[in-house]
Amino acid sequence: MSAKPLSTWCRDRLDELLGDVSMLVHHESPSSEKALLDKTADSITTWLRDRLGAPSRLTRHEHAEHGDLLEVTYAGSTEAPVLMIGHYDTVWPAGTVDGWPFAVREDGTATGPGIYDMKTGLVTGVWALLALRAFDLPCPTVRFMFNGDEELGSPMSRPHIERAAPDCLATLVLEPGVGWDVKAERKGVGIFTVTAHGVEAHSGNNATDGASAVHALAEIIHRLAGEADHERGTTINVGTMSGGTARNVIAGRASCLIDIRISDQAEADRIDAVFAGLRAGDPRVRVEVDGKWSRPPMRLTPESRRLFGLADEVAASVRAPLEPISVGGGSDANFVSALGLPVLDGLGASGDGAHALHEHVIVDDIPDRVALVAGLLRRIAE
Repeated sequence: MSAKPLSTWCRDRLDELLGDVSMLVHHESPSSEKALLDKTADSITTWLRDRLGAPSRLTRHEHAEHGDLLEVTYAGSTEAPVLMIGHYDTVWPAGTVDGWPFAVREDGTATGPGIYDMKTGLVTGVWALLALRAFDLPCPTVRFMFNGDEELGSPMSRPHIERAAPDCLATLVLEPGVGWDVKAERKGVGIFTVTAHGVEAHSGNNATDGASAVHALAEIIHRLAGEADHERGTTINVGTMSGGTARNVIAGRASCLIDIRISDQAEADRIDAVFAGLRAGDPRVRVEVDGKWSRPPMRLTPESRRLFGLADEVAASVRAPLEPISVGGGSDANFVSALGLPVLDGLGASGDGAHALHEHVIVDDIPDRVALVAGLLRRIAE
């Protein structure tokens, strides 16, 4: 059976589906607002029960500071589950939706804070199960993991994802796609702070007694920029820097915040060695490096390539074949890939504007994206 009828079924119920999207958009869930995150998790739990019935198992992994992780399993035709991951936290501050409510526009897009990244993705995953049930088609056991700390790097939910993924047949991540295509590779992400500790002195009377942390940091930044290797996919960006206390004081302290993206672990090891050997030209300046690799790189491994092949066959029956896209941003798919397990990302909405005021999804694409996920689940179950 082609997956196209699943899209048609969903298209006939598009207004109802968009009602779910609107509901989630209007539940504001900024990553730093614990109370709002808890309310959103409560609403998602209720919504899942309303749409899919009582789950076989529901565990809410609570955290005092971050959004709770919802781990919800619906039994299907397989003993081992398929893991479906999505996040309900967003980058948008509380109150944003008051001036920017959910809306379907005349150009065929729908907009609202968090609609693309990634509340429509959560709806896509749930409606994929509904579509399979409507046609009484095989569906594997599905374990949803919806977390509320992804935009912060998933510090609380990462161990749970890494614990669950090895016991699953595959992992599908409902982050937004790239047009019709899906994300097969993502760069690893490193966040580091470099601090130079110098010697303060009066810049006029005692210039030679001082050792400028600002000057030393400028030299270090120039060196680090030279370690980027665009041919190998390694980018290094000094996003912010600060230092010194006054114009006429030789700076005693300066620091910068660095974002590093890498395509393979060998580059991460190389950059680690660079940081380990980092020294200032003036020996009186002490250099301190703090930070870590928050996400390992996601690679298109043979296991993931087989999963992509199934998705590609389904996509061709719905609309068109897929391209396995590589992107610079990280997601929870990176953690699964680093374990050597099959994972595919970007199965959520098509659109644009993540983290931006032009954030939107393409409404006409949503039924096809639901059919893609549903068809892939069916192929895994067969």
